Amino acid sequence: MHVDRGRGEALHRQVYRDLVQLILSRRLTPGGRLPSSRSLAGDLGVARNTVLLALEQLYSEGYVETRRGSGTYVTRDLPDLQPLRLRPGTAGRRARPALSHRARSLASGDQSLARGLLSPGEPDCADFPFDLWARLLAQTWRGPDRRLLLGQDLLGHAPLRAAIAEHLAASRGVRASADDVVIVAGIRQALAVLARLLLDPGDAVWVENPGYPGLRGPLAAAGAEVVPIDVDGEGLVLPASARVAVPRLICVAPSHQYPLGMTMSVARRLALLDHARRVNAWIFEDDYDSEWRYAGQPLAAMQGLDHDGRVLYAGTFSKVLFPSIRLGYVVLPPALVEPFRAARLALDDQPGLLAQPALAEFIAGGHLASHLRRQRRRYAARQTLLLRAAEQHLRGLLDVGADPGGMHLVGYLHERLQSRMDDREASRRAAAVGITVPPLSSHWLGRAKRQGLLLGYTALPDRQVDMAVRRLAQALAA
Repeated sequence: MHVDRGRGEALHRQVYRDLVQLILSRRLTPGGRLPSSRSLAGDLGVARNTVLLALEQLYSEGYVETRRGSGTYVTRDLPDLQPLRLRPGTAGRRARPALSHRARSLASGDQSLARGLLSPGEPDCADFPFDLWARLLAQTWRGPDRRLLLGQDLLGHAPLRAAIAEHLAASRGVRASADDVVIVAGIRQALAVLARLLLDPGDAVWVENPGYPGLRGPLAAAGAEVVPIDVDGEGLVLPASARVAVPRLICVAPSHQYPLGMTMSVARRLALLDHARRVNAWIFEDDYDSEWRYAGQPLAAMQGLDHDGRVLYAGTFSKVLFPSIRLGYVVLPPALVEPFRAARLALDDQPGLLAQPALAEFIAGGHLASHLRRQRRRYAARQTLLLRAAEQHLRGLLDVGADPGGMHLVGYLHERLQSRMDDREASRRAAAVGITVPPLSSHWLGRAKRQGLLLGYTALPDRQVDMAVRRLAQALAA
């Protein structure tokens, strides 16, 4: 043992750490007597009080015990720690607890958070009214109510829930009161709690194929059996085969399917609701970007057609305002609200309350509606710029078509390009020049039926659209 006065660590902590190591390595054996505090202090060249502080810490943690008039002894009740001592040559080969089988599913997807030109799913934050937002934040936190400070309502800030219910009724045809709305950090958090609330391990969950990969993690964590179901131009195709597992939950994005962009027809929605009724399944309706509709009127949410209380409707403000706000909502059938509250209390925490009062005022004051109108015009014009640039630079490389809504376009690999590379290689080549265009094949479970790239345009300034597409074309043609 020794102490180093230049280490910047208190001397009694150094003595304590050295004694712990001697005990755990069995150089001080269980039941063995420690040298006296005076003797240790003399050997180490420190004050006796320094040693006494170290011994007191050892005693409080159960490493040593004292015997009246006899001294201090290593406790006899320590577990056998022999396996923890490394034999010579075993460094780097220490056994570690294994990850669960579910971890393979959780880690199997693309975990990259890389952002670059043409990255899909990013809103344009440049013209967000941050001055107004700052005033609302200051206003709502000037003398806040005690209930707001304590964050006692696990369902979220009540005025925000009321504002969301009113907004969804007017814009999406959602039938809900404030009592049915729960504030979440995003769509995946909503699904994570609901999956543990509604599913038992091994229960089948239907997901669109291709679909949003972010939903697979919460389902895998709940031990669900994820069953991919094909989509066509009208949305999810109900399987004709009886061999497909009966679902306990069906996850769909009917307003704007991700990533292909089709809208589920009314006939298909009614058929899906009827099927869920017959097999007694829940439907998780992911409505993440329904606000971005540039041509025609959007269909109302599927939740508005539900008369059985089986549709769980979820949306997010991360794609509408700015990503770091990390606020979304889920509209639940009344019978699920209290079970969700109990599940959240057991499993989860509610999102931070800092932004919730300001967001409530932002919605109730009509500022969200104004912001959405401005952004729709901007995004529609930007999609036109992307299509024009694709026609000029990507001909013979990608086939890009218009979309009446959303935040990205799909560029399908032209047959000449596909003869030289798949979409994952194309995505890697684009990333090498600062272009982030995820491969379409990564959205399929199993073999991908089409190869393509997702081309985002909503966050890209107008003046950079042509340059970004030209750079992508050069990377693919090289």
